[in-house]
Amino acid sequence: MKKIKYCCKNFKKLGSKSVYKAMKKAFPELKHKKRDCLGACKMCSKQCFVMLGKTKLVAAHTPERLYGKLAKLIG
Repeated sequence: MKKIKYCCKNFKKLGSKSVYKAMKKAFPELKHKKRDCLGACKMCSKQCFVMLGKTKLVAAHTPERLYGKLAKLIG
């Protein structure tokens, strides 16, 4: 996995911007891309999420839990 994509609409709705900042700082070797919309609208309105690579969605109910899941997956 070389790329993590973040949905800007999810930043505003559920506060996942803190995950973006923390992941960018903790894993600078990965590409961190912000997109206006990732097309996961049903998930976006309910949970914080990111897309790993091209297809894998990772979601959690809070930004803190999402960061924990991502850090564990990345290693």
